[in-house]
Amino acid sequence: MISIKSALAKPFAKRIYNKIQKWANNPIKTQEKVFEDIIKKGAKTVFGNDHNFTKIRSHKDFVKYVPIRDYEGIKPYVERVVKGEKDILWKGKPLYFAKTSGTTSGVKYIPITKPSIEAQVKASRNAILLYINETGNTKFVDGKMIFLQGSPEMTKKNDIFIGRLSGISAHYVPKYLQSNRLPSWETNCIEDWETKVNKIVDETLNEDMTVIAGIPSWVQMYFEKLQEKKGKKVGDIFKNFNLFIYGGVNYEPYRAKFENLIGRKVDSIELYPASEGFFAFQDKQSDKGMLLQLDSGIFYEFVKADEFFNKNPNRITIKDVEVGVNYVMIISTNAGLWAYNVGDTVEFTSIKPYKIIVSGRIKHFISAFGEHVIGKEVEQAMQDAIKDTDVSVTEFTVAPQITPETGLPYHEWFIEFENEPKNMTAFAKKIDESLQNQNTYYFDLISGKVLQPLKIKKVHKGGFKDYMKTIGKLGGQNKIPRLSNDRKIVEAFSHLPSTK
Repeated sequence: MISIKSALAKPFAKRIYNKIQKWANNPIKTQEKVFEDIIKKGAKTVFGNDHNFTKIRSHKDFVKYVPIRDYEGIKPYVERVVKGEKDILWKGKPLYFAKTSGTTSGVKYIPITKPSIEAQVKASRNAILLYINETGNTKFVDGKMIFLQGSPEMTKKNDIFIGRLSGISAHYVPKYLQSNRLPSWETNCIEDWETKVNKIVDETLNEDMTVIAGIPSWVQMYFEKLQEKKGKKVGDIFKNFNLFIYGGVNYEPYRAKFENLIGRKVDSIELYPASEGFFAFQDKQSDKGMLLQLDSGIFYEFVKADEFFNKNPNRITIKDVEVGVNYVMIISTNAGLWAYNVGDTVEFTSIKPYKIIVSGRIKHFISAFGEHVIGKEVEQAMQDAIKDTDVSVTEFTVAPQITPETGLPYHEWFIEFENEPKNMTAFAKKIDESLQNQNTYYFDLISGKVLQPLKIKKVHKGGFKDYMKTIGKLGGQNKIPRLSNDRKIVEAFSHLPSTK
């Protein structure tokens, strides 16, 4: 028997799909409207006054008066808001600060306003509705859903709530989903990640779980504990589990491992949320590209990644982007972020409609020798190497080895295997060949005998988890960078047991 909730889901999904098509089919006008709206409202702020917002009539004017900033650049304004001042970056005060940990800035406080959190919630809802509209699958709406996330507990300072983004979002779960949602509020508030996951296992083990969501690396930990406790595949424990929702990292390196843990394939939806905004979501199962959210109070600019560190890089809007080019994404939002560098690099997979994939982080790259290797390339190389094999990788990261004891420098891949390759040398060669095929700079360095082919260092099972523990970042929204231009991360592995 079909429930009322399930019966109503399809027509509602169709209505939302039609609404989205209206702005997706008019992308330039949609973005122009967002731009005009936020500039008009931003003119009444301290930031707007400092940056001549009343003189801004076009994107060209905006580029002239508002330079690109990262968090350090906007921090003096944020600190004034934290102290309780009004009308600094946006009208009034933000509702929340999403508290995140930065590498250079220490703790970061990202403002979230009423319109920006509403846009975030709507986008996450719409991702599921477009999945329903495409597939017709509504069975999952009657089962239990779990979102592996940080604690929803918040503190308050000068009338502004402070917490993790995932915790803030937990306060916006629609009423019609409250009875379906797990884990319990008390369990969600547990800070220690391993204690929390063990408790989640206990709470969900005998439930009809149909939707599971979270960052793949931490969901994997949950799946492994389920399997350990029950001695069965996750798909046998949860017979109606058929939808995995994820964001934060590329799922492809985890896919084979997940399918093994689950025991079958399940549909998946990729999201691109961040404290600064909800930027995109996967709207078609057959297309890995994510639909850029052009109608969510966010105005987008893009700078070619290989030009980003130039003195005056060219800033373009969506009307001038090209498919397949690596761009740094710059945002201005209805939460008071202006020409803000999120730090991510993206590539457009389509411009009708505008769809993107996340290709990496502008600070996470290897160019110790001028090779400009990015996250997307190392992930693709790993995928190419494990394709059609029984090799399974839990986690990996890459760093340059500039001063080896003997021989030429090289890229060093630290890999935690679930199933190791029978021939490690041949496996390393496959990765290296894929990287050379993707990146001409790397190819030239190898063929010109500036670099020797990459080397693999095995990390013991659980090694990445141990590393995250040592730096206090186990669980939640934390993730390992795929690659670094120095050896800070990988040096820590030399202090862990059994890395060789």
